[in-house]
Amino acid sequence: MKQSILRALFPLSLLALLPGNAYAEDAINGADTAWIMAATALVLFMTLPGLAMFYAGLVRSRNVLSVLMQCFAIAGVASILWLMVGYSLAFGEGNSWIGDFSRVMLSGVERDTASGTIPESLFMMFQMTFAIITPALIVGGFAERMKFSAMLLFSAVWLLLVYVPVTHWVWGGGWLAEMGLYDFAGGTVVHITAGVAALVAAIVMGPRRGFPGTAMTPHNMTMTIAGAGMLWVGWFGFNGGSALAANGDASMAILVTHISAATGAMTWMAIEWFRFGKPSALGVVTGMVAGLGTITPASGFVGPGGALVIGLLAGIVCFSATQYIKRVLKIDDSLDVFPVHGVGGILGTLLAGVFSATTLGVFSGYGFAEGIETMAGQVQVQFIGVISTIVFTAVVTWVILKAIDALIGLRVTEEEEIEGLDIVCHEERGYDL
Repeated sequence: MKQSILRALFPLSLLALLPGNAYAEDAINGADTAWIMAATALVLFMTLPGLAMFYAGLVRSRNVLSVLMQCFAIAGVASILWLMVGYSLAFGEGNSWIGDFSRVMLSGVERDTASGTIPESLFMMFQMTFAIITPALIVGGFAERMKFSAMLLFSAVWLLLVYVPVTHWVWGGGWLAEMGLYDFAGGTVVHITAGVAALVAAIVMGPRRGFPGTAMTPHNMTMTIAGAGMLWVGWFGFNGGSALAANGDASMAILVTHISAATGAMTWMAIEWFRFGKPSALGVVTGMVAGLGTITPASGFVGPGGALVIGLLAGIVCFSATQYIKRVLKIDDSLDVFPVHGVGGILGTLLAGVFSATTLGVFSGYGFAEGIETMAGQVQVQFIGVISTIVFTAVVTWVILKAIDALIGLRVTEEEEIEGLDIVCHEERGYDL
């Protein structure tokens, strides 16, 4: 009897000999950590080289290096600011509006400090990749005409004054999180903020020389399509990684992301084919990005049927918005950031409240909004989130741009614009054959 008791107690006695931090490490799950490490690399891959190549191919050849340089510089500046203070203000406890300084320079974060089931250092890095791609998206709104110095200053200030507060509102326990806003991977935080900021920048800076009378066609569609493919693949980390675990939520998010992207691409292609007689490569990749941006806020809350409808609506609505912005309003949002990302983010955030309802049957999600009455209440919360993000982003972005314009000027001269930003800003050429 005594021997069996000793045999039972022996493993427990070994635990007492383990170092104290072994218990802390038990909270970190190896599978979850491995997946989020991969997802982090995928999201950074979306910006460098994905978004950089996608945008660079869309501009004229004399500005290709300037766009690539802007994306790389933003990655560097955003990373440093996120480490120094951005992460702490976004995810520190703080209050309903902004975080605190408890995590400045990752203060208090050790190797085994956990955030959920992954190391907090990894969570911080994953969120850093979102902080990189969001200001990089705005580049498309002022491409081919903003000074490099103004772009750097704008991106840094905008990250701290717009992106960080909205991130805290939605993902850091702020007032929108308390209301119950559904934004799984960045409809409000990433796409609405970037889209609205790009629209405001395009309005404040004015159009490129010759717009809209002069055709400004992409100089290298091969580069653009290659970048678009990288965005499609990288988006699996963007949405799937936002589950912060290697589980069914992550796999379903990846599935609905892919379905929406494919549907958005085919919808845009079909519209162009019907209206203009031929489908374009630019149209199919733009529809794909519209489908990706629109599913992003809903990706953790909807099923495949909902994703199919979201992708279809993304193709229709974002195509119409693109035509309206350029042809009716004549706003030179150079690379269609607002009609694709901004409108897509608005649409997807609202639809997240609709297609999460179980009453929609095959088109429903995981049952967060149980019935029609609950769905209506959720859509109201989504609407408040959309409107507040739009207004806050527009006002603060306008103030930042005006301040920078008064301080150092936003725009290159007309002669410099004609010569091209590659030579003017960097004394280099993208192509020297």
